[in-house]
Amino acid sequence: MFGFCVSTAATTAATIATAASTRLLCATPYPYSHSSSLTTVHHFSSHLHTTSVSSSSQRFRCISIKAMAETGAVSASKTGSKQALISLSDKKDLALVGNGLQELGFTIVSTGGTASALESAGVAVTKVEQLTHFPEMLDGRVKTLHPNIHGGILARRDQKHHIDALTTHGIGTFDVVVVNLYPFYDKVTSAGGIEFEDGIENIDIGGPAMIRAAAKNHKDVLVVVDTEDYPALLEYLKGNQDVHFRLKLAWKAFQHVASYDSAVSEWLWKQSVGDKFPPSLSVPLSLKSSLRYGENPHQKAAFYVDKRLAEVNAGGIATAIQHHGKEMSYNNYLDADAAWNCVCEFRNPTCVVVKHTNPCGVASRDDILEAYRLAVKADPVSAFGGIVAFNVEVDEVLAKEIREFRSPTDGETRMFYEIVVAPSYTEKGLEILRGKSKTLRILEAKKNEAGKLSLRQVGGGWLAQDSDDLTPRDIKFNSVSEKTPQDGELRDAEFAWLCVKHVKSNAIVIAKDNCMLGMGSGQPNRVESLRIAMRKAGADVKGAALASDAFFPFAWKDAVEEACESGIGVIAEPGGSIRDQDAIDCCNKYGVSLLFTNVRHFRH
Repeated sequence: MFGFCVSTAATTAATIATAASTRLLCATPYPYSHSSSLTTVHHFSSHLHTTSVSSSSQRFRCISIKAMAETGAVSASKTGSKQALISLSDKKDLALVGNGLQELGFTIVSTGGTASALESAGVAVTKVEQLTHFPEMLDGRVKTLHPNIHGGILARRDQKHHIDALTTHGIGTFDVVVVNLYPFYDKVTSAGGIEFEDGIENIDIGGPAMIRAAAKNHKDVLVVVDTEDYPALLEYLKGNQDVHFRLKLAWKAFQHVASYDSAVSEWLWKQSVGDKFPPSLSVPLSLKSSLRYGENPHQKAAFYVDKRLAEVNAGGIATAIQHHGKEMSYNNYLDADAAWNCVCEFRNPTCVVVKHTNPCGVASRDDILEAYRLAVKADPVSAFGGIVAFNVEVDEVLAKEIREFRSPTDGETRMFYEIVVAPSYTEKGLEILRGKSKTLRILEAKKNEAGKLSLRQVGGGWLAQDSDDLTPRDIKFNSVSEKTPQDGELRDAEFAWLCVKHVKSNAIVIAKDNCMLGMGSGQPNRVESLRIAMRKAGADVKGAALASDAFFPFAWKDAVEEACESGIGVIAEPGGSIRDQDAIDCCNKYGVSLLFTNVRHFRH
């Protein structure tokens, strides 16, 4: 590899009398003969000299920096011209920025493929090697890591000793640095995957170094990492100046590098240890939209997309496509997420209706139209103005039903919804839904992958946990009562259990025939949640299944006995209370089946 050292020519004054004040840039020694000799050869131009010095065991190749400084290609400061350094992996709009800068009088300095692309676009280019006097080396690992590059970027123009140092060493300044990085993110998340060594080689080193250097010295250097900023850059250089423009570009540059490093860190952690909870964690977020307000009008808000590698192609509402309707609000995102997460749990065609993040109606049927009607019927008052989610494609027939369906409360009022979300839509289905309302938000989403890391903020910190991905297929419903549930009752219990995991605690769900009949949510005690659920279920509670998100702390003259007295046929709960035997005895008294799942579903 090459290293660099600076020595005065006085040490060789006896040999080169004319070079007494010249400074030499010397490369790392390499083996040579035992005899010493010194020769002078020409490189780059007739004004640039290199000197070879041989000793008993090594040879130095020295370049006269004074001579380099006299070479126009090396020092722009000598000619008074402005320099822009361009080095890009993503060459989108390269011709625009290259020609634009050239027209504004900039000398363009560039590297490798970027230089070739600029030349093809008619832009005159000075290659980096003409400044560094070394070729690209180590398979491209070293291109711009050189004082002639970084000195020209980092030098402060308001510090005389900085400028004097540049003059002494023949280094020109850079006024603009346009750089983006190796596509590490895209490579390691590609469908076919990537070998470890290929991943390592896609970690950019020179690019981040230049970006950070230019951003640090943003007072004197404009740094651009985003192709969308090219027009603004050119306008700024023409004199249409925003006083905060330089600072904004510097912020974006550091953020760009931070996100890049976050991806590298995440990938390396996964390769080496793989534990879901590393000692430190960076979560890169990208602004998707500014929102009108937060949960309430007096709260400002925005929506960000999680750009961690683990979230790439992992589904979810954040990456949903909006086909129609008003812009999404803060509460819309929360409700749509709740509805989508719930409906995706079911294997059979299912409709879920959500209000304030709680499912108020859930039904599964082979006929999705029937499922939709039953889901709304479970709580039509709550369903009005809610979110409707499907786990099957919305076609023309279903779209018409959504558009025309009347509220079960009066048979006249057409149902109004904030959002419809589904995995896909037919062309005709979309057309019909668009005609229901100008404001109806129509979302197309991909199912969340299992095994995600769930993050939640508290004051001054974050809670991290595995997502709750368990389904009835993953657990056992252990019968602990004298009465064993029939197959239909067991299916009802599994359905109710799957619903209750999506209801805010304390949560109770009553269901029958793959249809939610009533639910009670968010009550400080389980008895009140039970009573709300039973009231909504009405007479249909007879023979239905009841699921509780957590165990019953009491049974007699409490929730378990009230449920048994109402006619519930089977109860599913985690178990684990010191009074579990009371619950068993109570169910035995009333002839009710009791199932312990050993899985709690708290949801706060």
